[in-house]
Amino acid sequence: MISRFLFGPFRPGIEAQRPVLYRIAYAWCHDAALADDLVQETLSKAWVRRAQLRDETALKAWMVAIMNRCWLDHLRSRRDFDAVEDWQDELESGAASPEACCDREQVIACVRAAVARLPLGQRQVLTLVDLEEFGYAEVAGILGIPVGTVMSRLSRARASLKSLLDAAMPQPAAQPQLRRVK
Repeated sequence: MISRFLFGPFRPGIEAQRPVLYRIAYAWCHDAALADDLVQETLSKAWVRRAQLRDETALKAWMVAIMNRCWLDHLRSRRDFDAVEDWQDELESGAASPEACCDREQVIACVRAAVARLPLGQRQVLTLVDLEEFGYAEVAGILGIPVGTVMSRLSRARASLKSLLDAAMPQPAAQPQLRRVK
């Protein structure tokens, strides 16, 4: 009774979002320590601003939106880029593709590497729609972009991911050409 009075009814719901937030943060930054920091900052801000949540059913989307702002603030503080809004949705060059994607661990590593090579905007939309199963409108609200931009980024992300995975998969040996003989 006392803890409910001190901490309110939101604490269990906010704490329950930690694993989801960590998965998303890790998918965005690919750094366990940074993902943990983003989640902690998100939980802290969500707790302080819990009175601003109008609809308890939108808690997950609300917290992911907070984390998106924390992530953008982190990127701005790094000063590696001129402006986050000016990033282009182009593939980054760099890491070589995995040698073989045969068993489960290799396939997982191959997909993670391909997702990591996607531009940030595409990676965010892909993880929110395909992994966390948010709707387009929810993703648009979380990221603060139009629904059409969500759809186009998702389309480009899926196409890029397909081409990256196709390039990473070993090509089958060429089959000999057969002639028809009468």
